[in-house]
Amino acid sequence: MAAINDLISQIDDEELKKRITEELEKLTNQKKFGLVFEEHLPECVPLYDVPIKKGCKVALKTGKVNEYYTVMQVEGNNVYCTDKKESQLINFLKKDLVCIAEFGESIYPYLKQIDSIYKSDDKELPTHALIQADNYHALQLLEYLYAGKVDCIYIDPPYNTGARDWKYNNDYVDSSDTYRHSKWLSMMKKRLLLAKKLLKPTDSVMIVTIDEKEYLHLGCLLEELFPEARIQMVSSVINPKGNRRDNEFSRCEEYLFFVYFGDSKITSNGEDMLREAFEEDESNNRDIRLRALLRGASNHGKRTDRPNLFYPLLFEKNTGKFIGPGEVPPLDFNRNDYITPDGTVAMWPIGTNGTELTWNLQPSTLIEKHKQHFLSFSKWDGEKRVGYYLSEGQEENFKNGMYDVVGQDDDGAYIIKLKEAVTKDVRPMTIWNKKSHSASEFGTTMLNNIFKDRRFSFPKSLYAVHDAIRFFVANKPNALIVDFFAGSGTTLHAVNLLNAEDGGKRQCIMVTNNEVSDDESKTLTSKGFTPGDAEWENLGIANYVTWPRTVCSINGKDIKGENLKGNYIGSDIPMADGFKANAVFFKLGFLDKTSVQLGRQFKELLPLLWLKAGGWGKCPESEKFIKDNILPPYIILPDNHFAVLIDEKYFSEFEPTVNSEKEIWTAYIVTDFEKGFKSMTKSLNVKKSYQLYRDYLDNFRINTERN
Repeated sequence: MAAINDLISQIDDEELKKRITEELEKLTNQKKFGLVFEEHLPECVPLYDVPIKKGCKVALKTGKVNEYYTVMQVEGNNVYCTDKKESQLINFLKKDLVCIAEFGESIYPYLKQIDSIYKSDDKELPTHALIQADNYHALQLLEYLYAGKVDCIYIDPPYNTGARDWKYNNDYVDSSDTYRHSKWLSMMKKRLLLAKKLLKPTDSVMIVTIDEKEYLHLGCLLEELFPEARIQMVSSVINPKGNRRDNEFSRCEEYLFFVYFGDSKITSNGEDMLREAFEEDESNNRDIRLRALLRGASNHGKRTDRPNLFYPLLFEKNTGKFIGPGEVPPLDFNRNDYITPDGTVAMWPIGTNGTELTWNLQPSTLIEKHKQHFLSFSKWDGEKRVGYYLSEGQEENFKNGMYDVVGQDDDGAYIIKLKEAVTKDVRPMTIWNKKSHSASEFGTTMLNNIFKDRRFSFPKSLYAVHDAIRFFVANKPNALIVDFFAGSGTTLHAVNLLNAEDGGKRQCIMVTNNEVSDDESKTLTSKGFTPGDAEWENLGIANYVTWPRTVCSINGKDIKGENLKGNYIGSDIPMADGFKANAVFFKLGFLDKTSVQLGRQFKELLPLLWLKAGGWGKCPESEKFIKDNILPPYIILPDNHFAVLIDEKYFSEFEPTVNSEKEIWTAYIVTDFEKGFKSMTKSLNVKKSYQLYRDYLDNFRINTERN
């Protein structure tokens, strides 16, 4: 609609314009089945590192990037441009402009290393990567690196609340934007289609979190884009205190969509996710969900329904020790007239509203359960104890050896646990209610402990992300996990925790932009700063939050260098121990196609080749083998498990060197001739080989229509 309205506005014939507008209104009033939204809203991205030159598209740094100009001439600090209508030549100062790329134009990305941290010298441990970039172009890059190789994608996209918390075309989207939902859906569709190409078609999962503002739209979009997949939605309590809404219910949950591809399946963690594994107040520290002794009124549990199940339970008055059941009184007997034996207290099956209910067991059955050590009670509060027992089915499981007895309580009841083999079969439910998933305690508070004075809005609980990912990669110790809405960096933190728990070597690739908040943007602008300035970029999320969190969690220290306090829940791993992990921080840039073809950009492309080969070891530094901008004929990097033949005339030396190195798994060969490339690769003892620079250039000769 936006594009059509723009075209209509350019019609000079007023009568024709009126008639077309009327017909368009008729069409828009027609409804069709399924998700309807404007799919062709133009989307652009600023390229702050690209030099401004004749022919490129530019926009004002403080304006909307889709309101762009074409550079006609550059003279010193002055740039002369034409607008879309090419009606006149406009003069701008170079410092006020930024190059832009429309989605659909071919781009040739590279990665510039900003920082790194290495805490492990394990050569078989892949390195994590954080990429600062617009995630659309980053996904194009990831397609080149990891097409069909990713085991799990976890993303937490903007929730589109209308609170100016995300940007479209470099402009914050708020509740007054009539195209708010279309912009969000258009943004998501472009990225999800690219993301699909990364996933292993035979066995992988995509996890997308969302709240009530867009969950209906997102669900329809996922069904539309991935008809071959199985899709489930889970409701997860992330704010137990509730988020108060005036005149509405307080919200306490968000939603997770799980999109299963191929044979993807859940690996149980032994919990149903609805109830805590250990509920001290109710089941005496058992991880078996015992049946409640008190019958509910809705389950024919009133005294008048089953009078033979209405009787007192006797406990020692001082200690609360269970003595046994009393006799069943007549139906017309007033329980208040019951005389308890000396030193005892009687507990009747009474509901919270005072209704006389019943127990689930007859007195004789209850006595038998007690003798068998299958009757349990909660702590004595001076007046009562809540009762539990093993159901018939659980007794059968006990007889069949599915449970382990790990002790007895003060009443002689068995403390029972599921055997480990059985635990693996416990199925998680579609409602999650875990204390550790609280975003306040284990998201915001955790970040505050790391950063002290830095803030990030609405971080995920570390354990909420950990649990969601674990269901699919627990049995994949070498899984590749991608998050292209990285936010504060919770996903990489969770992957490191998973690896620390089970010795895995999973790799995480994160992508985030470097945007500042709306309030920070206004403050910086008032001080005369614009995007691209160091003062602005230093406060961006990638530089200010995501990467520092990654470094701090790996080092086990806060931003001031003090040891992190406490242990990770469920594993008792001290946070101060950090992680045996390596990570590199990159910034996405763009190359000139012609320079790539001529082999002048090898230095810039080297980090890409390293990641495409698996990201093993430290990211190689080109300065070690490129002297005075002169490339060697070939490069052999056994610690990184790849080699590059730069001058094919030296293949006779390259071949035996590669084949003698058992640690070389990937080979890159620079040649313009496909036949020659195929001939050379046949004699190389490697797992993968790629033709440069054709392999790279062909991949990025892409546009949105193809996607």
